[in-house]
Amino acid sequence: MRSLLSFILNIIWFLTAGWTLFLGYALAGILACLLIVTIPFGLASFRIAGFIIWPFGREVITTRRAGALSGIGNILWFVIAGWWLALGHVLTAVAQAVTIIGIPLAWANVKMIPVTCFPFGREVVPSSQLRARMYPVASA
Repeated sequence: MRSLLSFILNIIWFLTAGWTLFLGYALAGILACLLIVTIPFGLASFRIAGFIIWPFGREVITTRRAGALSGIGNILWFVIAGWWLALGHVLTAVAQAVTIIGIPLAWANVKMIPVTCFPFGREVVPSSQLRARMYPVASA
């Protein structure tokens, strides 16, 4: 039942906001990959774009691998692209929240803002994998 609901929400998401936000992240990724030094920013943008296009049923977690370079990268990302992309999420969430059906989509948009602002040191995992980590006995 949970996967059917995720599928329906993903379809509605894709039609109302997913494809436009995906294009924004893909464009940011392409621009960042033009220079060798900024390729990590492009890869982060592509990773977020993959999450943005089909978000329901997946979660973003903080990894323990993040170090000082991730922190510096996050600061640079936020100044150059993060706040612009976060603004796109806020505007899209406001437009989605106008309807009752759009409220869960708007909430999902707002939940994406932290990874939009600070993508380094984060990983996208299936929700079922996250539940299995949090509740090992219940998922067995």
